[in-house]
Amino acid sequence: MSRFRIVLFLILTLLAAPTRAQPANEALASLATTNFNALRQGIETLALSGHPRAMEIIVALQSGKLYFRADKTLFIKGDGDALTEAATGAPAPDVPASAVRQVRLNNAVRGAIDAALGSLRLFSANPSERLTAAEAVFRSRDPAALPALDRALAKEADSTVKTRMEQARAAALLFAPDTSEADRLEAVSVLRLRGDIEARSTLAALSGQPPAVAEAAAVTITAIDRVLQMWSILQSVYYGLSLGSVLLLAAAGLAITFGVMGVINMAHGEMVMIGAYTTFCVQGAIKAWIPGFYWANLLVAIPMAFLVAGMIGIAIERSLIRWLYGRPLETLLATWGLSLMIQQAVRSIFGANNRDVDTPGWMSGATQLGGITLTWNRMYIILFAIIVLAGLMAALRYTSLGLRMRAVTQNRRMAAAMGIRTPWIDALTFGLGSGVAGMAGVALSQIDNVSPNLGQGYIIDSFMVVVFGGVGNLWGTVVGALTLGIFNKFLEPVAGAVLGKIVVLVLLILFIQRRPRGMFPLKGRAVEA
Repeated sequence: MSRFRIVLFLILTLLAAPTRAQPANEALASLATTNFNALRQGIETLALSGHPRAMEIIVALQSGKLYFRADKTLFIKGDGDALTEAATGAPAPDVPASAVRQVRLNNAVRGAIDAALGSLRLFSANPSERLTAAEAVFRSRDPAALPALDRALAKEADSTVKTRMEQARAAALLFAPDTSEADRLEAVSVLRLRGDIEARSTLAALSGQPPAVAEAAAVTITAIDRVLQMWSILQSVYYGLSLGSVLLLAAAGLAITFGVMGVINMAHGEMVMIGAYTTFCVQGAIKAWIPGFYWANLLVAIPMAFLVAGMIGIAIERSLIRWLYGRPLETLLATWGLSLMIQQAVRSIFGANNRDVDTPGWMSGATQLGGITLTWNRMYIILFAIIVLAGLMAALRYTSLGLRMRAVTQNRRMAAAMGIRTPWIDALTFGLGSGVAGMAGVALSQIDNVSPNLGQGYIIDSFMVVVFGGVGNLWGTVVGALTLGIFNKFLEPVAGAVLGKIVVLVLLILFIQRRPRGMFPLKGRAVEA
């Protein structure tokens, strides 16, 4: 009995094989055409035929490597114009290139290819590949993918992938001509739960729908627009926070020097630039000498930039600034001339061209949080700004240098009478502010061009932050930087970058007219006087 069953099974298999192969052979033959409608139907049939080389053939068609002969035999062109038979993968060295023609595509055929590839990848063993395939089917909205989607949904166990497949199925149902009104309404509700720009585009592309479906689609589009507007506002806030963090890093050192000494240091931007070039030098040294630790180059560059910029700041204060106290105009002109000298020195050493500073792998890429795209480099800069601010505040509050700096800030004469060496406090304060600017240069090297002009783009904004927040007040600097950063990001799409800065400057001038010492002025006898 068992032998009879085996023989019967073999007979049925042999009889069924031509039947199963027939649709695949017809699909392959239909690809050998210049008729775009026939080509689309052939792609859809091949994707559903179960042909073992369906994926390779459709990928070759997508990349322009599929050719056909007059007898409708398909070939795939490989490297060096070598041809292989598409149906079997066997080499075809005897077929001359002049005997075959390329299968041409149009936009409709490309859409069919995307849908077919999505359908074929729905059954991949890799969940991420199935997720990508479902998304491709969603974008194509091709009803021909519905049978494959139904089969894939029946066996899908991953909840995230299954949700994306249901969304793809809903999009395909909306564009299928024979879908019932109830199924269309259910599909609209599925797209409403998705609620992104792709779902909105799908609903906006609908036409000729029943009145109830058209009304539901319009209501859903309005609801999605509200959600997208909310995400857009949150995205602008995030960009504003990242810009505010950059401004905070650039202005924190200036807030210290300007607040303690009252020095208008126009060379502060060059300290930022020196920190960026220190990062470039550290990366080059680690790449040349200890490439195994190249991933940690920024961790080495941060203290090095602080030391290099800080030492240069102390040298500037001891050699130039100390002779100009009490003469703000001369200090401004002298530091402006010094900034030009530093820029020219950097051009002579490193050249005028931009220098490439690599971004470590752990700072590259982005993540999606709802409708917000969070880039890792901006996230790390925000975190770095928080750490620098916390370190500065701890140094000012809990160290003897911080105590002396606060005393000099509030009442210089009384501090000198108490035995504090104010000239050395000035030098160390200037060095601390310059060192913080150098660390800001490390962060800016990851998002801006490293060039001799790097600091010029931030010096005016840094002064605006310090004056707006309150001279010498770190908390005021934080609030000022974040306020100006967020305000700029909301204003730029409306007024443009240049006009937006002009508007901010005008508003800041009007604010200073009402509160000359900023939002959070320092208090003390000398300050109040």
